[in-house]
Amino acid sequence: MSSTPSAAATTRGIGYWLRQLWVQVLIGVAAGIVVGAVWPGAAMRMQPFSDGFVGLMKMIVAPVIFCAVVLGVGKVDSIGRVGRVGAKSLLYFVVLTGLCMAVGLVVGNVFQPGAGMHIDASSLSTEDLPEGTTSTHIDLPDFVLSIIPTTMFSAFTEGEILPVMLVSVLFGIGVKAVGEPAQGLLRGVENLSKVVFKVVGWVMRTAPLGAFGGLALTVGKYGIGTLHQLLILIAIFSVTCLVFILVVFGGLLRYTGLNLFKLCRYLKEELLIILATCSSEAVLPRMVGKMEHLGASRPVVGLTLPAGYSFNLDGTAIYLTMSSLFLAQALDIHLSLGEQLTMLGIMMLTSKGAAGVPGGAFVVLASSVSIIGHVPMAALALIVGIDRFLNEGRILTTVLGNAVATIFIAKWEGEFDLERAKAVLDGKDVASVADVDTPLAHAGTPQ
Repeated sequence: MSSTPSAAATTRGIGYWLRQLWVQVLIGVAAGIVVGAVWPGAAMRMQPFSDGFVGLMKMIVAPVIFCAVVLGVGKVDSIGRVGRVGAKSLLYFVVLTGLCMAVGLVVGNVFQPGAGMHIDASSLSTEDLPEGTTSTHIDLPDFVLSIIPTTMFSAFTEGEILPVMLVSVLFGIGVKAVGEPAQGLLRGVENLSKVVFKVVGWVMRTAPLGAFGGLALTVGKYGIGTLHQLLILIAIFSVTCLVFILVVFGGLLRYTGLNLFKLCRYLKEELLIILATCSSEAVLPRMVGKMEHLGASRPVVGLTLPAGYSFNLDGTAIYLTMSSLFLAQALDIHLSLGEQLTMLGIMMLTSKGAAGVPGGAFVVLASSVSIIGHVPMAALALIVGIDRFLNEGRILTTVLGNAVATIFIAKWEGEFDLERAKAVLDGKDVASVADVDTPLAHAGTPQ
């Protein structure tokens, strides 16, 4: 008699797990690895699945940011509060970026992953570098000017986060300044956000296909055992990112009263997606909803999280200093402490453009190397083949870093519901804990 209910429970249990998005993503990841290892030729043709998913998510990023920022700014009690949140966020970003780069320098000097390679610089060529790498130059004035779109509407078609942020903040401040006559417009934006997040939910159902295509392409193109001596750089960088996450992010979360591992479990779907697709923007819409659902106020989420995608690139910061040292060591180029500190200062500026440059962190590394001048540009050919693997660690660190930043700033502002957050992370139904009657909040509810 007892076996029948048990069998039924098991059947229901399997169906329940198969309906979970993160389980579907895991299945996509596993299938991608198998196809890439067994049929590498076919795997190389799976890229459209990954590109299609990332493209769909990037398509919806601008509307998500616009709704989040306008609703956040438009409903604050004072414009000064917007400035205060922005100032605290920027201060946090600068401190964390400097800390990440310092960690990269220390680890690079202690473990010296490039030592012993004795590469002759004259034997290297820039021909194998990605197109545009050697000609791309990033400086602060150009970066600042690039934030200003040609028109208010072009900000939503250029595919960059910061111009959308600028237009959204100005629009939200305008709505707040006009007052009562603009309340109808604000309600319209709130209704728009309901539609936007309904679309986000539909797009997220294609995440398993995106994960499948991304992993199949990676394994099929590079293989599993083709990295040879460069594996040490990948290992050291990955361990450094992991330790930084456990120590720094874990410490910051303990200050807020939360647990890092529970936060990672809460964000498991997003972390799996970015590891498979190597695109942080692919999960930005979902992250906005989840941070608000967790208990951070809408103004803090709307301002801090999107801005962090350009100003709080923790994984990229570690990558820049460590990779620069690796290249210098591989070519037997000695960098003094003063030269390394100068390099850190320059990269503090150039790293802020990583999110707005085609090629991302690798192009920023090329720009930094060209500015500093100690390492020849051709040396980048040494790591171009493994950059896809290094990207796994830096993008995971960056996305987690922005989640922690949002929680920390909300706590600093006194706009974080700790009891709600604990209930959410413990997997409890928290619909009655706080007012979550917003599309942004509901969009973050685990599937």
